[in-house]
Amino acid sequence: MARPSSRETFIDYCLRRLGHPVIEINMDEEQMDDRVDDALQLYYEYHADGSTRIPFAIKLTQTHFDNEYIDLNAVDSENPGLAAIRNRIINVVKVFPLNDQTSDVNFFDVKYQMRLNDMFDLQTGIGDLAYYEQMQQYLGLVDMKLTGHPQIAYNRRTGHLVIEGDLKSEQTSADIRVGEFIMVELYIRLGNDVNVWDDLFLKEYTTALFKKQWGENISKFDGITMPGGITLNGRQLVDDANVDIEKARERLYNEYDTPPDFFVG
Repeated sequence: MARPSSRETFIDYCLRRLGHPVIEINMDEEQMDDRVDDALQLYYEYHADGSTRIPFAIKLTQTHFDNEYIDLNAVDSENPGLAAIRNRIINVVKVFPLNDQTSDVNFFDVKYQMRLNDMFDLQTGIGDLAYYEQMQQYLGLVDMKLTGHPQIAYNRRTGHLVIEGDLKSEQTSADIRVGEFIMVELYIRLGNDVNVWDDLFLKEYTTALFKKQWGENISKFDGITMPGGITLNGRQLVDDANVDIEKARERLYNEYDTPPDFFVG
């Protein structure tokens, strides 16, 4: 099958690129599975198509305040949706509190008055969309400087999400409280139901890993003359594979990785 659609057909495809079945590829099935897992890990963590960014609402409980962190790996009856994604979380990007303070905009609020004037100018034809867009950017800059976003720290191995200063159990005037929700913006890897096996980078990188494993397996026979006068050179296979791996990684970081976000202001 030219276009692999499963783990088995993907492995067969990579072996054919190395010359199988014309050439015997000296690798164990477990070694091939390990190299596929290595390639998938790199793909999920660094390839733009290997993960997706989603918003997720978390209800705060007393346990979160007692621990002073949110355990995204824990089984939480108040947040049953975490069970479906907790093993797929790669990184947490931002946290947005969802409480009365975030929506406390009334008639006397300066933002309300500025937006009201902007809409009036648009209706009368005095202003234009360019001015309105500049004003929205200005209001966003003011909100970021005066209010800002919560500072967070997340460790993927422990699953602990720390919101600096806001989850202190002794804090009585916290911005967020028990029973309220926060919106977490996070990256999760693709699910097992998504077909990633026909990805060009994944095929090239896994083939290079197979070549390196093959070379390492036969390198212990270097210099030994086989029947027919053939001399094995596993070290050359390893060197060639390292070049292929380096090129694939360079393409991943330069072409396939998600571009970094820039702060403009």
